[in-house]
Amino acid sequence: MSSDPLSDALGLVRARCLISRGFTAGGRPWALRFDARHRLKLHAAVRGECWLILDGRPPVRLDEGDLAVTNGTEAFILASDPTVPPLDAEELFATDPAPIVPLGGEEVIGIAGHVRLDSCCEDLILAALPTMTRIRAADPAATVLRYLLDRVLVELAHPGPGSEFAGEQYAQLILVEVMRFALDGRNVPETGWLRLLSDSDLRPALALMHEHPAHPWRLTDLAQAVSMSRSTFATRFRTLSGVPPLTYLHNWRIRLAQAALRDTDATVASLASQYGYASESSFSHAFTRTAGVSPRRYRSLHRNRATP
Repeated sequence: MSSDPLSDALGLVRARCLISRGFTAGGRPWALRFDARHRLKLHAAVRGECWLILDGRPPVRLDEGDLAVTNGTEAFILASDPTVPPLDAEELFATDPAPIVPLGGEEVIGIAGHVRLDSCCEDLILAALPTMTRIRAADPAATVLRYLLDRVLVELAHPGPGSEFAGEQYAQLILVEVMRFALDGRNVPETGWLRLLSDSDLRPALALMHEHPAHPWRLTDLAQAVSMSRSTFATRFRTLSGVPPLTYLHNWRIRLAQAALRDTDATVASLASQYGYASESSFSHAFTRTAGVSPRRYRSLHRNRATP
């Protein structure tokens, strides 16, 4: 682990941002409905404008160069006109294998993608973002995003050697830029991991827990690291994150253990020592209480899923 909690979390969830489809539209009214699937979705108006309509909410206009990120908790519609009956986007993309699907003219060019997250930390990312995050083309953050989106569109429209790999790398950078945009505080929920990460006063304590998860941290140690009293630190941490500091540390250790059980052959005893538990039995008890299954059962389930 590093002293950069955002990099740690994105690496641990094995976040993979995939932008594999685009569409052109215009010349006639159009609308596409995207169902809620509890995953981050990215949508950009590379050229032209359209409306984004979340269920039960007023339409939001996406101007050329705007980017919208939804956290997968609500279905939504992209449309030329909010009153147009939508087609099912998944069905449309399933029936047309082309990387750029035509819906009519080419006045509008859009890109659709999603982020795959590993289940052990998925809740960190999904709960960190609001239902919809909009990055306007005029925002300074959009300069980099506009370049990355243009490169993705080139790889989709004119695939060449290495296009699939290049597209994935551009998409990964898009995800990082979106998270950085959220971290500036304008789009951070009142409580949660991202709110904690955006607090410059508490971030050093968070970095210590990430960098040295096995250390027997006491509340006093962490409070001293950020020059706060024990009570002030505990209250502020819980207010922003939603959980006490040592509960966050426990949950982070379990997330690390889940990744290790899934990806390595480390023994349960070695993981207990690696993540700061006094014995294998105490680690197994803590893991089971948090993950719902024992470490060995967790490993078995995830190894079986990985088997073709």
